[in-house]
Amino acid sequence: MTSNNFLCTLCGTLRPWRERTILTMALGFLCIPAHASTQQYALSLYGDIKYPADFTHFNYVNPDAPKGGALRLSAIGTFDNLNPYIIKGNAASGVDALTNPTLMVQAYDEPFTLYGYVAHSVDLADDRSSITFNINPQAKWDDGEPLTAHDVEWTFNTLVKNGTPFYRAYYADVTKVTVSDDLHVTFNFASKNNRELPLIVAQLPILPEHFWQGKNFAETTLTPPVAAGPYKISNIQPGRSIEFERNKDWWAKDLPVNKGRYNFDKITYSYYRDQNVALEAFFAGEFDLQQENVAKLWATAYTAPAIKDGRIIKAEISNTRPTGMQGFIYNTRRPVFADKAVREALAYAFDFEWENKQFAFGAYNRTRSYFENSDLASHGLPTPAELEILEPFRDQLPPEVFTTEYNPPSTDGSGNNRANLKKAADILDAAGYKVGSDGIRVHDKTGTRLKFEFMDANPAFERWILPFTQNLKKIGVEASFRVVDDAQYINRMQNFDFDMTTMVIPQSDSPGNEQREFWTSAKADLQGSRNYIGLKNPVVDKLVDELIASDTREKLVNQSRALDRVLQWNYLCIPNWYYNKWRLAWWSKLDHPKTLSGLTPAVTDTWWVKE
Repeated sequence: MTSNNFLCTLCGTLRPWRERTILTMALGFLCIPAHASTQQYALSLYGDIKYPADFTHFNYVNPDAPKGGALRLSAIGTFDNLNPYIIKGNAASGVDALTNPTLMVQAYDEPFTLYGYVAHSVDLADDRSSITFNINPQAKWDDGEPLTAHDVEWTFNTLVKNGTPFYRAYYADVTKVTVSDDLHVTFNFASKNNRELPLIVAQLPILPEHFWQGKNFAETTLTPPVAAGPYKISNIQPGRSIEFERNKDWWAKDLPVNKGRYNFDKITYSYYRDQNVALEAFFAGEFDLQQENVAKLWATAYTAPAIKDGRIIKAEISNTRPTGMQGFIYNTRRPVFADKAVREALAYAFDFEWENKQFAFGAYNRTRSYFENSDLASHGLPTPAELEILEPFRDQLPPEVFTTEYNPPSTDGSGNNRANLKKAADILDAAGYKVGSDGIRVHDKTGTRLKFEFMDANPAFERWILPFTQNLKKIGVEASFRVVDDAQYINRMQNFDFDMTTMVIPQSDSPGNEQREFWTSAKADLQGSRNYIGLKNPVVDKLVDELIASDTREKLVNQSRALDRVLQWNYLCIPNWYYNKWRLAWWSKLDHPKTLSGLTPAVTDTWWVKE
């Protein structure tokens, strides 16, 4: 299952099941799969379901939250597209989560359990070879057209064919989609061992087939699409703002999964040039809630009068979400980073401990795992269960996978990084990179020069990068830092046109099929995929397949830890930092439930305007 890449400010939901009419029940009997199946109101990765079939609302919402008012949010950069499912363009914030429903919805206080929304129930084959979604007969689009199984089939086929490459990877094991009638659609699977697949199919966003007829789905558009979610687009100013209006006649508003959610009558995203401009706008009252990701700003900039007199509330809320890996990632397609020794050496030039004190007031923890802040992260030496996974590949893996716990290079924080720089120079010397007359190292056989560009769209990273590049210069490596605008950054990343950049590789508490998109060889040369690093490693390919096939939580944890170790010892990035709290500030007109879940405490779809 994916994180997202950063948490959506407002997430879409799904709905629990209702009794079908006698006619619908009759149709259901006609389309029972040939194999044995079990009808379920909820889906769970390993069978642990918290809420009963007759639950009325999630525990982390206020079911009596008042409806009304407006929520104003911010976004950075610009947008030129209202179709967030394609490679082209820069999609507007909120379109996916607010306007398009999904078959089922995940509960925020369980690792991975889904409850009914567009599909009120499912028939899951006992051998997990297929799943049939039973569509709620009340589901409809905001233009009055019914939402049917045909929309589901069309959406799946369209996203796999014309959507971002992510969908082709994510749903690679779906072999066939069959519509029995307007209320029943069946997905057949290539593998019975992919336990996550029924659940991630249930997370499929549903799009209106009738709206897209005669239109090119692969091209950008600024025409508001028909919606079946809680909101519809009411106003857009391209590149500047987008406004959503709550659909008061929304067919799913009374479903238990939606009780206490989507409480604002209007939601507006206003776009700002950069984070500093946005922060000043927040203090001036131009929008209502700010999630702060820059430790220095959190420590020094929140001194506005509105904070001092209590009109703005400032708080940190702990969370238990896996943070994934934030790091300076290498594009291993580039000759300068093709050599693992170079990737290992450069990490010694990043003095995290000193920079953390200088730029973040010591707030951050160092990231060391690709599954950081979770039980999925590897620690110490491999356990017997992990060794059982890794042993068949011993001859193809770095020996350190079996003998040493990975930790990124560290310092005493004094700013004297001489020992680490000496270590880096020794690694480069041993690998054949000699310092030339211009002070830049060159490989004595291949002629590869250790010179590269660090590209980013966020100027705030410059203060972290410059000390790093200065240290690199001391060991004969020349690095420059370049800030590009959002549109250029997105385009270059989709085409893998970069040397090094800052990247967050997100993880959920139940990693699965999205790992193919991050790591596998088949995605390394597919433009638009999320294998930005360009990794091609047959062992990683096999470990990802095994992880996806895990049939118990214990196996999933062990597979994740084994994969983590292999990724760590291939030096694919220079790990950065993480913070296991949400830094939130909001104008006091807003309120939120007192039972926020530690899995998604910053999600604002449960908030409301005080009466």
